[in-house]
Amino acid sequence: MSCRDPQAADIAGQTPATDTPELIGIAPIEVGELDLYQKREKIYTRGIEGYFQKLRVFTGWPLLLGYFLLPWLNWGERQSVLFDLPARQFHILGLTFWPQDFPLLAWLLIIAAWALFAVTAVAGRIWCGYTCPQTVWTSIFMWWEQTTEGSRNQRMKLDRGPLTVTMVFRKASKHLGWLMVAFATGLTFVGYFYPIRELVWEFGSLETGQTQAIWTLFFTLATYINAGWMREQVCIYMSPYARFQSVMFDKDTLVVSYDYHRGEPRGSRKRDLADHRSVGLGDCIDCQLCVQVCPTGIDIREGLQYECIGCALCIDACTSVMDKMGYETGLIRYTSENALAGDRTHWLRPRAIGYVLGVLLMSAIFSWYVFTRIPLELDVMRDRNQLYVQGDDGRLENIYTLQLLNMDQEPHQFRVTMSGLTGAEIIGATEYRLDAGEVRAVNLRIALDPSVLSLPSTDFTFTVRTLDGDKLKASSPSTFLKPVSR
Repeated sequence: MSCRDPQAADIAGQTPATDTPELIGIAPIEVGELDLYQKREKIYTRGIEGYFQKLRVFTGWPLLLGYFLLPWLNWGERQSVLFDLPARQFHILGLTFWPQDFPLLAWLLIIAAWALFAVTAVAGRIWCGYTCPQTVWTSIFMWWEQTTEGSRNQRMKLDRGPLTVTMVFRKASKHLGWLMVAFATGLTFVGYFYPIRELVWEFGSLETGQTQAIWTLFFTLATYINAGWMREQVCIYMSPYARFQSVMFDKDTLVVSYDYHRGEPRGSRKRDLADHRSVGLGDCIDCQLCVQVCPTGIDIREGLQYECIGCALCIDACTSVMDKMGYETGLIRYTSENALAGDRTHWLRPRAIGYVLGVLLMSAIFSWYVFTRIPLELDVMRDRNQLYVQGDDGRLENIYTLQLLNMDQEPHQFRVTMSGLTGAEIIGATEYRLDAGEVRAVNLRIALDPSVLSLPSTDFTFTVRTLDGDKLKASSPSTFLKPVSR
């Protein structure tokens, strides 16, 4: 998703003025001031290729393919992933979840948070640089922008120039491509909540429902604005990760770093300079490529900044320059603060081990619960209007409403029983057939001779179980009440 800028071929003999880096608006951290209400200065990124950018292809494309293709795959006779809100069923591959399973969602979010903490403690903000949807979609939009408007210098010249037919055509092509990608993204997102084949057919035949159309438009605009216009502002101002990442960093965390001791003092020089150290120069030739490729517009040479998303674009840019100059690579690299100071990086440390063990333990518990849970639920409610009823035969009757929920994807025959009340009788039907996903409320009476009860309130248990081959069973406690003796 990048294009090579031909003007980088002879970078060794150029000065920063060639690419007008002043448009980026970089100031040293120790003297820079940040006004949260200042107008955004557009960042013109330079295309670059390298090892880490090839690596990002293998992290970004699986996310994209999974996102766009997963709704089109079937699992049995239904969509593989479908959050069916009207039916209150959430299908994920071979599993079906219900609103009653929402605690599992909270548990899953906790596991994801701990996994993010573990990755951050070890490898810094690598999630943002390689896998975050904002980064992946922004990379697509930036690639299309470079395709339609040209290299960095060409884009700056185009924006500074007068309004021409060429400019209008290029701008229109860029925004049209952005809108197409955004629409496909929004349509796919809605397709996770509404059968995507029906959704695409309805859009194609102009018969889309109002709800589907509104949400598709909303997510189309959200993608278009976030990835096309806001870009780095989402990472800098909107993402909470940028603010709390420093809490998880330590001196052994891998981050994108500039080797100050090796690179300084920086300065331009001729490529054929035999020994730049003899004239008081470090390895950094001050070409500004690391700044020009940065999607958030920072200068990594000023030290680690919260705006850095760890994308390694500056590493690939610097590596290409070092290769051209014949210098050792790694002036900008993934390393730790300890390694830069000449110490050893400690991989096994309490914080990282704690995060990893926590993730493994919670994942094991979550997996065990998901794959052993029983797809049957029983809720019991006593009649609150009448605590008890006196029958003609002298027995007391308590009235109950049982709500049966067959969460399985197959129909079953169920029987209701009770335990804990000696001599009690269930008055009413006790066998029911429930279709897949069916919820049924049934009314039952429990009749009992009050003389066998010693307390005004006696606990007992309702149990419902299948009568066919699948051994599903669920229980729910309740109470039987009798008049208080005086």
